Amino acid sequence: MKILSVGDLHGDRSLAERLAKRAKKEHVDLVVICGDFTYFDEEPKGIIGPFLEQHQKVLFIPGNHDSFATSDVLTKTYPVKNIHGYSVKYDDIGIFGCGKANIGTERLDEDEIEDTLREAHKRIGYLKKRIMVTHVHPSGTVMEKMTKFFPGSTGVRKAIEELKPDIAFCSHVHEAEGLEEQVGKTRVINVGRKGFILDI
Repeated sequence: MKILSVGDLHGDRSLAERLAKRAKKEHVDLVVICGDFTYFDEEPKGIIGPFLEQHQKVLFIPGNHDSFATSDVLTKTYPVKNIHGYSVKYDDIGIFGCGKANIGTERLDEDEIEDTLREAHKRIGYLKKRIMVTHVHPSGTVMEKMTKFFPGSTGVRKAIEELKPDIAFCSHVHEAEGLEEQVGKTRVINVGRKGFILDI
């Protein structure tokens, strides 16, 4: 499976169109959006459509700019899936997620983040490959040191240490775009606005 993961689109329609064309060119099987598809919860018009026009499957989680109400509108309007608190299975690959962040108007506390990830993981924990999707980055990482404004999440960190996913996608810290690091056995990737393609 080839996955394009991206975050922090913030309503940029032209960027969504470029990414959708890239996904088609690279023969991507799945697009995973790591939150902040809007900017302060403005209408996300033109963000999902370009991917669907290129016949891509789309999973997403809300970021700290995206309300649950807006997320619900997307799932009712388009054939996409919000995996906040849920998981999906593709053959022997499981993908699970928790949106929002530990800061901002659309925030969750650290216990909520950890519990949401643990609950989402339950149905796919037995699979050979598992991918965790969050908006916020884990605490105690280089990503956390690249911003003065966005603390890493202890809830995400604890979930990674307990659940041991193979891959953890996040975004949130724009300055850390493209950065990869290890937390235990988990490869943590800040996918950023440019997007990251993973062949798994």
